[in-house]
Amino acid sequence: MRHCRLPQASGTTHGEVPVRRAVISKTKRANRSVILLTGATGYVGGRLLPLLEKQGYRVRGLARRPEVLRQKAGASTEVIAGDLLDRASLEAALCGVDAAYYLVHSMGSDRSFEEADRTAAGNFAEAAKRAGVNRIIYLGGLGSDEEKLSPHLRSRHEVGRILRESGVPLLEFRASVVIGSGSLSFEMIRALVERLPVMITPRWVRV
Repeated sequence: MRHCRLPQASGTTHGEVPVRRAVISKTKRANRSVILLTGATGYVGGRLLPLLEKQGYRVRGLARRPEVLRQKAGASTEVIAGDLLDRASLEAALCGVDAAYYLVHSMGSDRSFEEADRTAAGNFAEAAKRAGVNRIIYLGGLGSDEEKLSPHLRSRHEVGRILRESGVPLLEFRASVVIGSGSLSFEMIRALVERLPVMITPRWVRV
Protein backbone atom coordinates (compact mmCIF):
# COMPACT_ATOMS: atom_id res chain seq x y z
CA MET A 1 0.00 0.00 0.00
CA ARG A 2 1.32 3.43 -0.91
CA HIS A 3 1.24 6.09 1.78
CA CYS A 4 0.84 9.77 1.06
CA ARG A 5 -0.43 12.87 2.79
CA LEU A 6 -3.95 13.95 1.93
CA PRO A 7 -4.73 17.66 1.46
CA GLN A 8 -5.97 19.31 4.63
CA ALA A 9 -9.73 19.39 5.01
CA SER A 10 -9.78 22.90 6.40
CA GLY A 11 -7.63 25.99 6.74
CA THR A 12 -5.45 27.17 3.88
CA THR A 13 -3.19 25.58 1.34
CA HIS A 14 0.09 27.38 0.70
CA GLY A 15 -1.39 30.37 2.52
CA GLU A 16 -3.75 31.33 -0.28
CA VAL A 17 -7.39 30.28 0.07
CA PRO A 18 -9.48 28.00 2.28
CA VAL A 19 -9.71 24.44 1.04
CA ARG A 20 -13.31 23.27 0.90
CA ARG A 21 -14.01 19.56 0.68
CA ALA A 22 -17.13 17.98 -0.70
CA VAL A 23 -19.70 17.02 1.93
CA ILE A 24 -20.20 13.37 0.99
CA SER A 25 -21.12 10.38 3.12
CA LYS A 26 -18.35 7.81 3.64
CA THR A 27 -20.37 5.20 1.76
CA LYS A 28 -20.79 7.36 -1.33
CA ARG A 29 -17.22 8.57 -1.15
CA ALA A 30 -15.91 5.00 -1.12
CA ASN A 31 -17.77 4.27 -4.35
CA ARG A 32 -16.46 7.26 -6.27
CA SER A 33 -13.15 7.69 -8.02
CA VAL A 34 -11.00 10.71 -7.22
CA ILE A 35 -10.09 12.68 -10.34
CA LEU A 36 -7.32 15.26 -10.29
CA LEU A 37 -7.82 18.03 -12.83
CA THR A 38 -4.92 20.28 -13.74
CA GLY A 39 -5.56 23.19 -16.07
CA ALA A 40 -9.08 23.59 -14.68
CA THR A 41 -8.95 27.37 -15.13
CA GLY A 42 -8.05 26.99 -18.81
CA TYR A 43 -10.36 26.64 -21.78
CA VAL A 44 -10.52 22.84 -22.08
CA GLY A 45 -10.24 22.13 -18.37
CA GLY A 46 -12.85 24.74 -17.55
CA ARG A 47 -15.36 22.95 -19.77
CA LEU A 48 -14.42 19.50 -18.57
CA LEU A 49 -14.84 20.39 -14.89
CA PRO A 50 -18.66 20.72 -14.84
CA LEU A 51 -19.01 17.51 -16.86
CA LEU A 52 -16.97 15.56 -14.31
CA GLU A 53 -18.96 17.12 -11.49
CA LYS A 54 -22.24 16.24 -13.17
CA GLN A 55 -21.17 12.62 -13.60
CA GLY A 56 -20.56 12.33 -9.88
CA TYR A 57 -16.79 12.10 -9.75
CA ARG A 58 -14.91 13.38 -6.75
CA VAL A 59 -12.99 16.14 -8.48
CA ARG A 60 -9.87 17.72 -7.03
CA GLY A 61 -8.74 20.83 -8.87
CA LEU A 62 -5.11 21.95 -8.75
CA ALA A 63 -4.43 25.61 -9.48
CA ARG A 64 -1.70 28.15 -8.92
CA ARG A 65 -4.46 30.65 -8.13
CA PRO A 66 -7.03 28.55 -6.27
CA GLU A 67 -9.22 31.55 -5.54
CA VAL A 68 -9.93 31.83 -9.28
CA LEU A 69 -10.82 28.14 -9.59
CA ARG A 70 -12.97 28.25 -6.46
CA GLN A 71 -15.23 30.80 -8.18
CA LYS A 72 -15.74 28.45 -11.15
CA ALA A 73 -15.94 25.09 -9.41
CA GLY A 74 -19.02 23.52 -7.89
CA ALA A 75 -19.38 23.12 -4.14
CA SER A 76 -18.51 19.41 -4.37
CA THR A 77 -15.11 20.05 -5.96
CA GLU A 78 -12.04 20.17 -3.77
CA VAL A 79 -9.70 23.03 -4.69
CA ILE A 80 -6.07 23.05 -3.65
CA ALA A 81 -3.15 25.31 -4.43
CA GLY A 82 -0.17 23.90 -6.26
CA ASP A 83 2.26 24.37 -9.10
CA LEU A 84 3.60 21.70 -11.45
CA LEU A 85 7.01 23.36 -11.18
CA ASP A 86 6.90 22.86 -7.40
CA ARG A 87 7.40 19.13 -6.86
CA ALA A 88 6.51 19.28 -3.16
CA SER A 89 3.04 20.70 -3.85
CA LEU A 90 2.12 17.69 -6.01
CA GLU A 91 2.40 15.07 -3.27
CA ALA A 92 -0.82 16.07 -1.52
CA ALA A 93 -2.57 16.87 -4.80
CA LEU A 94 -2.11 13.32 -6.13
CA CYS A 95 -2.70 11.43 -2.89
CA GLY A 96 -5.60 9.00 -3.29
CA VAL A 97 -6.14 9.94 -6.94
CA ASP A 98 -7.36 7.27 -9.36
CA ALA A 99 -6.93 9.25 -12.61
CA ALA A 100 -5.30 12.59 -13.36
CA TYR A 101 -5.92 14.96 -16.25
CA TYR A 102 -2.81 16.77 -17.50
CA LEU A 103 -4.20 19.77 -19.40
CA VAL A 104 -1.43 22.32 -19.02
CA HIS A 105 1.24 23.65 -21.36
CA SER A 106 3.30 26.79 -21.70
CA MET A 107 2.64 29.45 -24.30
CA GLY A 108 5.80 31.48 -23.94
CA SER A 109 7.56 32.96 -26.95
CA ASP A 110 11.14 32.28 -25.84
CA ARG A 111 12.82 28.90 -25.58
CA SER A 112 12.48 28.78 -21.79
CA PHE A 113 8.93 27.43 -22.13
CA GLU A 114 10.33 24.08 -23.34
CA GLU A 115 12.37 23.67 -20.18
CA ALA A 116 9.36 24.66 -18.06
CA ASP A 117 7.18 22.07 -19.83
CA ARG A 118 9.87 19.43 -19.38
CA THR A 119 10.28 20.14 -15.67
CA ALA A 120 6.53 20.25 -15.03
CA ALA A 121 5.94 16.94 -16.80
CA GLY A 122 8.81 15.27 -14.98
CA ASN A 123 7.58 16.47 -11.60
CA PHE A 124 4.04 15.33 -12.32
CA ALA A 125 5.08 11.94 -13.71
CA GLU A 126 7.26 11.16 -10.72
CA ALA A 127 4.63 12.28 -8.20
CA ALA A 128 1.87 10.32 -9.98
CA LYS A 129 3.95 7.15 -9.93
CA ARG A 130 4.78 7.55 -6.25
CA ALA A 131 1.11 8.14 -5.42
CA GLY A 132 -0.02 5.03 -7.30
CA VAL A 133 -2.19 6.88 -9.83
CA ASN A 134 -3.87 4.39 -12.17
CA ARG A 135 -4.04 6.56 -15.29
CA ILE A 136 -2.94 9.92 -16.68
CA ILE A 137 -5.03 11.57 -19.39
CA TYR A 138 -3.00 14.03 -21.45
CA LEU A 139 -4.04 16.46 -24.17
CA GLY A 140 -1.15 16.78 -26.59
CA GLY A 141 -0.75 18.09 -30.12
CA LEU A 142 -0.95 16.67 -33.64
CA GLY A 143 2.03 15.61 -35.69
CA SER A 144 4.46 12.77 -36.02
CA ASP A 145 7.75 12.70 -34.19
CA GLU A 146 9.42 12.21 -37.57
CA GLU A 147 8.04 15.51 -38.88
CA LYS A 148 9.63 18.90 -38.50
CA LEU A 149 7.45 20.35 -35.76
CA SER A 150 7.07 23.83 -34.35
CA PRO A 151 8.74 24.39 -30.95
CA HIS A 152 5.37 24.25 -29.19
CA LEU A 153 4.27 21.02 -30.88
CA ARG A 154 7.68 19.52 -30.24
CA SER A 155 7.32 20.39 -26.57
CA ARG A 156 3.83 18.83 -26.46
CA HIS A 157 5.26 15.58 -27.83
CA GLU A 158 8.13 15.63 -25.36
CA VAL A 159 5.69 16.05 -22.47
CA GLY A 160 3.78 13.02 -23.73
CA ARG A 161 6.98 11.00 -23.88
CA ILE A 162 7.93 11.97 -20.32
CA LEU A 163 4.51 11.00 -19.01
CA ARG A 164 4.61 7.68 -20.88
CA GLU A 165 8.04 6.81 -19.53
CA SER A 166 6.82 7.25 -15.96
CA GLY A 167 5.25 3.80 -16.08
CA VAL A 168 1.80 5.16 -15.21
CA PRO A 169 -0.71 4.10 -17.91
CA LEU A 170 -1.22 7.08 -20.22
CA LEU A 171 -4.14 8.00 -22.45
CA GLU A 172 -2.87 10.66 -24.87
CA PHE A 173 -5.13 12.68 -27.14
CA ARG A 174 -3.38 14.53 -29.96
CA ALA A 175 -5.55 17.45 -30.96
CA SER A 176 -5.16 20.26 -33.44
CA VAL A 177 -6.14 23.81 -32.48
CA VAL A 178 -9.08 23.76 -30.08
CA ILE A 179 -11.57 26.35 -31.27
CA GLY A 180 -14.73 27.37 -29.45
CA SER A 181 -16.54 30.45 -28.23
CA GLY A 182 -14.32 32.39 -25.88
CA SER A 183 -11.14 30.47 -26.66
CA LEU A 184 -8.00 32.41 -27.54
CA SER A 185 -7.74 30.68 -30.92
CA PHE A 186 -11.35 31.47 -31.77
CA GLU A 187 -11.01 35.12 -30.83
CA MET A 188 -7.82 35.46 -32.88
CA ILE A 189 -9.42 33.89 -35.96
CA ARG A 190 -12.55 35.99 -35.59
CA ALA A 191 -10.48 39.16 -35.33
CA LEU A 192 -8.56 38.23 -38.49
CA VAL A 193 -11.75 37.47 -40.42
CA GLU A 194 -13.35 40.73 -39.36
CA ARG A 195 -10.33 42.84 -40.29
CA LEU A 196 -8.85 41.02 -43.30
CA PRO A 197 -11.11 40.13 -46.24
CA VAL A 198 -8.24 38.14 -47.79
CA MET A 199 -5.31 36.55 -46.01
CA ILE A 200 -2.28 34.58 -47.20
CA THR A 201 -2.11 31.59 -44.90
CA PRO A 202 1.09 30.04 -43.57
CA ARG A 203 2.31 26.70 -44.92
CA TRP A 204 0.91 24.71 -42.01
CA VAL A 205 -2.69 25.68 -42.85
CA ARG A 206 -4.37 22.87 -44.75
CA VAL A 207 -7.61 23.63 -46.56
